Amino acid sequence: MEFVSGYQDEFLDFAALLFGWYRKFVAERGSVGTSLEGRWQQLEAQIRRLPQDPALWVLHVLPNHSVGISLGQGAEPGPGPGLGAALLLGDHPPLHLRDLSPYISFVNLEDEEEGEEEEEEDEEEKKREEGGSGTEKVEPEEDRELAPTSRESPQEVNPPGESEEAEQEAGGGEDGCRENRVEDKTRPQKRKGQRSEAAPLHLSCLLLVTDEHGTIFGIDLLVDGAQGTGSWGSGTENLASRAYVLLCHSMACPMGSRDPRKPRQFTVGDAQLHRELKSLVPRLGVKLAKTPMRTWGPRPDFTFASLHARTCHVCHRHSFEVNLTPCPQCNAVLYCGEACLQADWWRCPDDVSHQFWCPKLAAFVERAGELATLPFTYTTGDPYQLLQGDRPALMPPVPPDPPRGLFGSWQDYYTWRGLSLDSPMAVLLTYPLTVYYVITHLVPQSFPELNIQNKQSLKIHVVEAGKEFDFVMVFWELLVLLPHVALELQFVGDGLPPESDQQHFTLQRDGPKVSVRNSSGVSARPSSGTKEKGSRRDLQIKVSARPYHLLQGPKPDLVIGFNSGFGLKDTWLSSLPRLQSRRVPAFFTESSEYGCVIDGQTMAVATGGGTSRPQLNPFRSPFRLRAADNCMPWYCNAFVFHLVYKPLQGSVARPAPVPAPPSPTPSVSPARTRRRRGEKKPGRGARRRR
Repeated sequence: MEFVSGYQDEFLDFAALLFGWYRKFVAERGSVGTSLEGRWQQLEAQIRRLPQDPALWVLHVLPNHSVGISLGQGAEPGPGPGLGAALLLGDHPPLHLRDLSPYISFVNLEDEEEGEEEEEEDEEEKKREEGGSGTEKVEPEEDRELAPTSRESPQEVNPPGESEEAEQEAGGGEDGCRENRVEDKTRPQKRKGQRSEAAPLHLSCLLLVTDEHGTIFGIDLLVDGAQGTGSWGSGTENLASRAYVLLCHSMACPMGSRDPRKPRQFTVGDAQLHRELKSLVPRLGVKLAKTPMRTWGPRPDFTFASLHARTCHVCHRHSFEVNLTPCPQCNAVLYCGEACLQADWWRCPDDVSHQFWCPKLAAFVERAGELATLPFTYTTGDPYQLLQGDRPALMPPVPPDPPRGLFGSWQDYYTWRGLSLDSPMAVLLTYPLTVYYVITHLVPQSFPELNIQNKQSLKIHVVEAGKEFDFVMVFWELLVLLPHVALELQFVGDGLPPESDQQHFTLQRDGPKVSVRNSSGVSARPSSGTKEKGSRRDLQIKVSARPYHLLQGPKPDLVIGFNSGFGLKDTWLSSLPRLQSRRVPAFFTESSEYGCVIDGQTMAVATGGGTSRPQLNPFRSPFRLRAADNCMPWYCNAFVFHLVYKPLQGSVARPAPVPAPPSPTPSVSPARTRRRRGEKKPGRGARRRR
């Protein structure tokens, strides 16, 4: 599958952006430890001519004492690949954080230090018993507020124009900082002697340049450690010089897609570093605040820089590295130049080339306006404004009477439920409302013989449901919408927590309260409003942390999957044949029409069957998903389709639709719909003989 928009964890997009900018910064800065005076002069002349940003910029100094980074096999150290980012975030990007576990993990350095201290004490005690003297241990002073613990070099060089008196102003705090630096400097040597090349990296300090809103412009990593990462920088140079060059690069090449600029005013989150930069920052035509920053927090309109940065679809370079333009014919895919466009246009085989997909992608882009047509008022404003300050409960009390009709739009549901159109709850309610829409609308249209609306109970399998299980409580809304049905939802997928495997939960509604009970007897009762008519109703929740084709048990009434992405996971090649063997109605959602087409191709390869024509889901999420390398509209649960199974040999079954049938749903065989009572189904005898 070419595009992973909507399927990849947003944090991985953010991490790719950080490492991409950092690699560029390190390459342009040069090797660590070299003189930076010449680069200062070049950058200063360039930055003085930049336009001013009215926002205040901040340099954050974030020390780290407890977390280390361990590189696994396959990860390439050093700033060039960036912890193996070229491999992990290139042609085969990871989709979830767990995909990084073979390459990178985090360790607790404090636990290791405790073990080292115990070994040192044992050695000292042994020396004393032998008549020797142990080594003297340095005890660091108590931490002071805004202590620049990130400085690692015991020999600091004053920046140009800074007097020695300024260094003495730090007093005891500077001495404490030096002790910390001596301690930091000895840590990796101890580990190197004890754990050799397996010693973790120590990210001793993170330098971060942001504006007052929290938007990130630049980052620098000060790393001590082993595994051949000395080129990252062990703090042997002046921290003020390093921070100054980071500030210059953040202005000349800000992270994200915005133009180069300089701040009107600048402040530092470290008292001593603020003093050391007093003589340097004015060279850029930037005013340094009189006092260092004491406290800071992002404003309500804070956004990650990854929301603004785009990438080339072929070479994956970011917009701060190259100029990106969409394909002139489809306006769907972003490229950095003619070379990448031509490489993608003539890609082999033909069905993966942009030449093959270009007219289809153009049609997908044209539906952007239709997908964005929703009744919510925050679609043009701040969707999270309702969550700020003292606000009423997100969900109003349950209406005393059940719904009188079927809901087919957010507008009707919100009106009956008493929700305001500025409520962002639709981003979560899209999951239970999609299940409701499948049960009440799509199954009766495509499988009328099931008579699903008259069933007293339903067993539903929710496949590949790792994300949906995280907010399982929202599925309680099904009890409100379908009060006459006893529901059992079984979440299945190898992305579920292993510790939850084979667990059984019950969502119980008794009057105005909902209780969640599991086999251990744990119960929680969040209030849901006024007392409600009717007796107690339960929603059974079961968990199977395994691929669907390994699931054993009775056949369900319905199978549902959210944002399935058949082409992104190999287990679908086994799960889809399992579904076909059970021949159970199976509905899936996708975040784009492109994903629906890929799912149909995967179904054909795996089973010889197909998929129905995708329908626009009226209960799709209202938030458009970020797409880094394309301009197509992506919305969670945007489209719904069902599997069309390959007919059994010797039987008359619903014909598989062509790729674009004229009817929105496949037709039902007249012979099956008009069969009289007592008549045998065609082909039943053949199946019995086989």
